[in-house]
Amino acid sequence: MDLSNRTVLIVGGTSGIGRELARRFAAAGSTVAVGGRSPEALSELAGEGFGVFGIDVTDSVSVARARDAVLAQYPGLDTVVTMSGVMLLEDLRDSAHFEVAQTTIDTNLVGTIRVVDAFTPHLVERGAGTFITVTSGIAFLPFPPMPTYAASKAAVHAYSEALRVQLDSAGVGVVELVPPAVATAGQEKVNPHALPLDDFAAEVMELLSQDPTPDEILVERVLVHRWAERDGTYDGLVAQRSQALAMLPGRQG
Repeated sequence: MDLSNRTVLIVGGTSGIGRELARRFAAAGSTVAVGGRSPEALSELAGEGFGVFGIDVTDSVSVARARDAVLAQYPGLDTVVTMSGVMLLEDLRDSAHFEVAQTTIDTNLVGTIRVVDAFTPHLVERGAGTFITVTSGIAFLPFPPMPTYAASKAAVHAYSEALRVQLDSAGVGVVELVPPAVATAGQEKVNPHALPLDDFAAEVMELLSQDPTPDEILVERVLVHRWAERDGTYDGLVAQRSQALAMLPGRQG
């Protein structure tokens, strides 16, 4: 993928990985717009020269309104990145977790589908373009304290695979970005082993720039997750990660 002359929309790009990728695409020479819910963050990004758009991926009306505004300002849009997501703890022994599960699915999975559906006609009409969906290493190696997060990201993976096949004949590519734990928004305190954001973003941009672009963007740190079943390490790693259940209230003992 030539990163120097694309027109990119990053939905969910107001913080963390999305914000850093927006800056990296811009530094490579692409025109970049960012969509998100935080007016303060959008204002900051506008100050950096990005196009900004309010969007709530859990609201179909908001998504449609943002799409229309984006395409009016950027009719040459050729790359849509779907970053929006929530990552929440759940204790499955407590029925109150169901609300968390609903929120997670509506944001991570259905929100991704809403954004993809909104921009598919535009990219198909162009006959070229790319969707970049975002999953997680947890899609392939579950993290027991966040069961619906893992399920939602596994679902986005499967959806991306089918989307790639369906859009291939239209000239529209689908690339799946699979982050490991990345040190954003205090993650370095929660997980001291999280990959530094700068290192992650640099490796992602290098992989994206390959020709042909890989179907899955897998930085070195996420390979242990992606290929755990193939490599026979899955059961041991899940058992190891189950120790994190102590993070849940009432599970410390």
